[in-house]
Amino acid sequence: MKRILSLILAAMMLLGLALAVGAEEPITIGVVYKQSGNPFFEAGVRGFDEASKELGFTFIHNGPADSSNEGQIQIIEGYIQQEVDAIAISANDAAGVVSVLQTAMDKGIKVVSWDSKVEAAGRNLNVDPSVAQNIGRVQVEEIAKQIGYEGQIAILSAAATHDNQNTWIAYMKEELEKPEYDKIELVTVVYGDDLTDKSYQEMQGLINSYPDLKGVISPTTVGVAAAAVAIKDMGMSGKIKLTGLGLPSEMADHLADGTCEAMFLWNPIDLGYAAAYASIAMVKGDITGAVGEKFDAGRLGEREIMDAGDGGTFILVGDPFRFTGENIDDWKNVY
Repeated sequence: MKRILSLILAAMMLLGLALAVGAEEPITIGVVYKQSGNPFFEAGVRGFDEASKELGFTFIHNGPADSSNEGQIQIIEGYIQQEVDAIAISANDAAGVVSVLQTAMDKGIKVVSWDSKVEAAGRNLNVDPSVAQNIGRVQVEEIAKQIGYEGQIAILSAAATHDNQNTWIAYMKEELEKPEYDKIELVTVVYGDDLTDKSYQEMQGLINSYPDLKGVISPTTVGVAAAAVAIKDMGMSGKIKLTGLGLPSEMADHLADGTCEAMFLWNPIDLGYAAAYASIAMVKGDITGAVGEKFDAGRLGEREIMDAGDGGTFILVGDPFRFTGENIDDWKNVY
């Protein structure tokens, strides 16, 4: 009897050892965003959190307070030391983080850029919120309608190094070359560096420098909110039209009172969620980042990897949504 008990105990110990050996270490994703405290990226983190509950991975997240390239490099170096399995980054400088991310990749860490891409040499895959050309186009179409297709407009961007901003602005300028915009003049592009105070000051500067200014496009959530406040404070509501990319929670009052007639955005929660699923698929070897590969992105469905035209690849999340005073109540408490 004792021998039987001993054999049973030994078998149980061996089974426990086998289970321990066979148990997989949890996958860890290091999330890097452009700026800490930015509501857009706080919403993006919610997407990573949602995906983590579904897929069972862990994640850590951080961004520099000053939206600097140097700050992102320090965070990435920390993640490399912590031996994360993947880094998911929204880059402040598409080229500036390539070297440190190549170091990460050399150590077997997968790199997925999201929202604002990293140059192809520094990433395995990019997650685009929407087609860049469409993002630029819809904002030009909107401001043109608001100002009656005639007058001076300006662009209040984030930072001059932000790849996504520069790409969208390039498509805006391309759109403005069409005949229907012949009477619209783009007078300048200014940069608020995704800082509320600086964006507010840049908007004040536009109002003071261009007395005939009719409209402003701000393709940044920080910038468009700051611009709306500056327009109100200077008594220009209704006189200077405003559109851009904004968070419903931050822009609800401005849309309700008409300071901003309409603006656009994709869902940052979905953006983080898609980046998380792509990162996990990459770490598990389900995808390599090659054109034509497909993977399951949870509630977003299947996503196919496409040629980004920059030497790398990407996937799309969805098209920008138009928010107005009529529909903002449906969204202002969502993100």
